[in-house]
Amino acid sequence: MSLYGKQFESVDENDLLSLVDNQVIERKTLEYKESLPGNSDSEKREFLADVSSFANGSGGHLILGIRETDGVPTELAGLEIANLDSEKLRLENIIRDGVEPRIPGVGIREIPLKNKKVAIVIRVPRSWALPHMVTFKAHSRFYSRNSAGKYPLDVSEIRALFALSETTTERIRNFRVERLARIVARETPIVVNEGPKMVLHIIPLNAFDPAARFDVSPLGRNIPRPMYTSSWDGRINFDGFLSFRKSHDSPSARTYLQVFRNGSIEAVETLLLRASKDSGHEERLIPSVAYEKELLDALPRFLDIQRQLGVEPPLFVMLSLLDVADYAMAVDHSRFYWHDDYPIDRDSLLIPEVIVEGFRCDHAEVMRPIFDAVWNAAGWPRSMNYDEKGKWKG
Repeated sequence: MSLYGKQFESVDENDLLSLVDNQVIERKTLEYKESLPGNSDSEKREFLADVSSFANGSGGHLILGIRETDGVPTELAGLEIANLDSEKLRLENIIRDGVEPRIPGVGIREIPLKNKKVAIVIRVPRSWALPHMVTFKAHSRFYSRNSAGKYPLDVSEIRALFALSETTTERIRNFRVERLARIVARETPIVVNEGPKMVLHIIPLNAFDPAARFDVSPLGRNIPRPMYTSSWDGRINFDGFLSFRKSHDSPSARTYLQVFRNGSIEAVETLLLRASKDSGHEERLIPSVAYEKELLDALPRFLDIQRQLGVEPPLFVMLSLLDVADYAMAVDHSRFYWHDDYPIDRDSLLIPEVIVEGFRCDHAEVMRPIFDAVWNAAGWPRSMNYDEKGKWKG
């Protein structure tokens, strides 16, 4: 979601002036307000109705500090705010406390103006947790948006939003399952090594919106690095852009990164989980530190690719481990002498998704429930690579 194709973090005064100069009328994804919402109950309810209507609709921007007449912007007047941080916190608290369920990924930015005032832009992404209800002072109403602005939803529309939320999440999960089936069947964009595989999917909520199509050709100027390699090649392909590293002794690839035109990412790696042989005995072990470190290194790179393409959060992060039956977790038994090894009891681990609400996130915190689930599968209570404060220590 951007103004004139710009990332939210890059929007400046010139972008807001363009809205006024070009008389960009209010619409389904855009609304202007001349002033901040006050502290009266009615003003807070109105503000929450605006914000929740974007989340229940197609997402959009609420711009505070633009004067309008009948929906047409007439002046970038700006706002006089004594304490910006305090005001932003107030708006965040109103949104957090006045809408259920909480709206993920809301962004609030101040835009300095030449007249020494500021404008505030509130970005509300299309939500995956539909529908959102204004609950402030027992208001208990649902709103959405059309070209004329916000409107209250009736019972059938509310029911449809519940169904849409379930359908969107199901489509994302089905995409993952279909891609994993292709990987197992070796129907990948480039032939990969046989054996166990680590597969990371990062799928935007809006991946299956017909309008979600991104130009991946710029990736050819700085080919993105796949997982677990120091050298790689890349090229445009049918699905989008592919980067990969072939094995020295095989025509197949040991790792690849597929960036789809809908903004989704699929990363496959085949070396970290390979079984080792010691005195003729095959050891099937997950390198407990190395695989977590690789994913923690890869996640910010992959999210940055999506950010540069113009993908909007929220995003679903999904890890799958294939062909890992009878694998145990490799640990330092001098540290964990009290714990016995328990092999994984199934061939494929499809770890439940984690939702990333924005590109600025704590990557170790995002991955922690995923890592915990892998350790659980091997009989451990959690990932032992996090300290008691929840920080990854490796």
